[in-house]
Amino acid sequence: MAPPQTHHYHHHHLLRLCFSNRLSSALSLIFSPPNPQTPPPYPHPHIYATLFRACARHNLLPELRHLHHHLLLHQPHLLLHHPHLPNHLLTAYSTLGSLSDALRVFHSLPHPPNLVSWSILVSAYSHHSLPDHCFRAFSAMHSLLSPSLPNEFAISSALSACASHPLRGAQLHALSSKTAHDRVVYVANALISMYSRSRDVRAAWSVFVAMTRRNLVSWNSMIGALRSNGSLSLFETMRQSGVGFDRATLLSVLSSAFSDLRGPRQLHCLAAKAGLASSPEVSTALGTVYSALGADAEDCRRVFADATRLDVVSWTAILASLVERGEPEEALLGLKRLLLQDGLRPDRHVLSITIKACAAFPSDRCASAVHALSVKVGYGDDTVLANALIHAYARCGCLVVSERVFLGMSARDVVSWNAMIKAYAAHGRGEEACDAFSRMDVPPDEDTLVGILAACSHSGLVERGRALFDAMQGTHGIAPQLNHYACVVDMLGRAGRLSEAESLIDRMPMEPDSVIWSALLSACRKHGEPRIGERVSRKLRELEPDNSIGYVMMSNIYCESGSYGGAASVRKGMREFGAKKSEPGLSWIEIGSRLHEFAVGGRQHPQREAIYAELERLVGMLKEKGFAPETGLVLYEAEE
Repeated sequence: MAPPQTHHYHHHHLLRLCFSNRLSSALSLIFSPPNPQTPPPYPHPHIYATLFRACARHNLLPELRHLHHHLLLHQPHLLLHHPHLPNHLLTAYSTLGSLSDALRVFHSLPHPPNLVSWSILVSAYSHHSLPDHCFRAFSAMHSLLSPSLPNEFAISSALSACASHPLRGAQLHALSSKTAHDRVVYVANALISMYSRSRDVRAAWSVFVAMTRRNLVSWNSMIGALRSNGSLSLFETMRQSGVGFDRATLLSVLSSAFSDLRGPRQLHCLAAKAGLASSPEVSTALGTVYSALGADAEDCRRVFADATRLDVVSWTAILASLVERGEPEEALLGLKRLLLQDGLRPDRHVLSITIKACAAFPSDRCASAVHALSVKVGYGDDTVLANALIHAYARCGCLVVSERVFLGMSARDVVSWNAMIKAYAAHGRGEEACDAFSRMDVPPDEDTLVGILAACSHSGLVERGRALFDAMQGTHGIAPQLNHYACVVDMLGRAGRLSEAESLIDRMPMEPDSVIWSALLSACRKHGEPRIGERVSRKLRELEPDNSIGYVMMSNIYCESGSYGGAASVRKGMREFGAKKSEPGLSWIEIGSRLHEFAVGGRQHPQREAIYAELERLVGMLKEKGFAPETGLVLYEAEE
């Protein structure tokens, strides 16, 4: 038998290894094969407990199981004579997420479970999102240990599992009040969180105001419970009380409903002073709020500047907000910053968003660059990205490349077919769109029918489009919606079948919207139909009195029919209602590496003199061929 001092040395040596984070060395010493001259160092119970905690801290589940086996093999009596040891083992398994091992330990306890054992089990069920098991374990503990009272840890864990069971939460609240545990700060915090998750803000507030002592978690929990309904006001009260704040506080307050940019900018300054503006979560929340409130690009740039290191999720949210705001250039600059950040790789969500941004450019250069990047990082065969690319290339005028992407896909879903059909529609290729529709190997949806009807409209395929519309419900099981009616009205209007379009609108099972009336009014202008146009214009002005489309189109219809008095009356009404003309149309052309933009009546281009001289030369050549420009509208505008 080894002398006592040898065991004493081994115990101290194992403790030194544990506390110096040399856990593997300690475990190797325990698991080493026995030496005939030196007996194995069977640890003291306290050392086993220390090793259990260390395994949990360093996420070493296999080593914990090996240590547990070693204990059962060599010193099983320790579990009987030291009740705290099974509880340490139970906690370690629960912390490492192995509920099955924790249950095995609990059900094989050599003595009846005590209050600590039951509390650990309740907490384990709560952490594994098993509310029914959690509540049953708590009830069993309460009945078996009576008259012993449950402790605050068990009550807090059980409360966290009661968000979807308000009655259980109320029962636990009553028990905690009866046992005075509701005066314990973290039990009260758990009550606030429980009521917050179950959307009972009034009950959460009553717990909060009854607290005699609050910590930061208390304030954060209540601010989170209020969400957009008073969280900003409570945050101001918290600040006036001298309580500090952390990242969780800012994230809760930034979810408030802001009416203007003043609040977010003040929070941004506070975050910067506290050193929290560089947090990915805070930066993302700020970017989202700025985007929703229509902040200028400078605010978004400031968020970028403060964010020292964002994760991919944060970049996804910020890039999405930039694209939603109509700032594709900023979105692409954001992608560039992401690529320059060490250890960060764009995922399919980031790439999908930036491809969407590329669709806003007249040139396909950006779309091609992001396309190449997606192939390089391993998403060359991703269906979602291919769908976005089909749309982006078509918007940039590269229908051939859209077709190439579509044909190169190994798997196509309904979005793929819709994107290709809509690409054909936008380019006036109705026959190709109909051919693609006939070859679809997946059931069409509402968007498919919108695309094919738009293609028929733009290509003059009236009878085919009408037949598709009439067969929607019977053949495809899709009831026509407003956007389908708008396509058919536009199709009939372009073909000059105005009475038929008007009749279709009168038979609609829902109220027509401004898009439908605008389509018919545009057709009235094209075909010079002031009688129908007057009625349609009134309907459009009733729906959108601030929109200039109804006024301008009707004015033009009167001008073209020679009724300048009617046109003047419409323009007067437009001024009285404060309707403003929409932004002028733009067109682009790329020559070499430069992009040239043109607007109606624009005089900003640096080569405008040469351009207008060439236009005059071309108009002169047209006149020689018999061309006579239509000057009615131009004369009216000049006279006005």
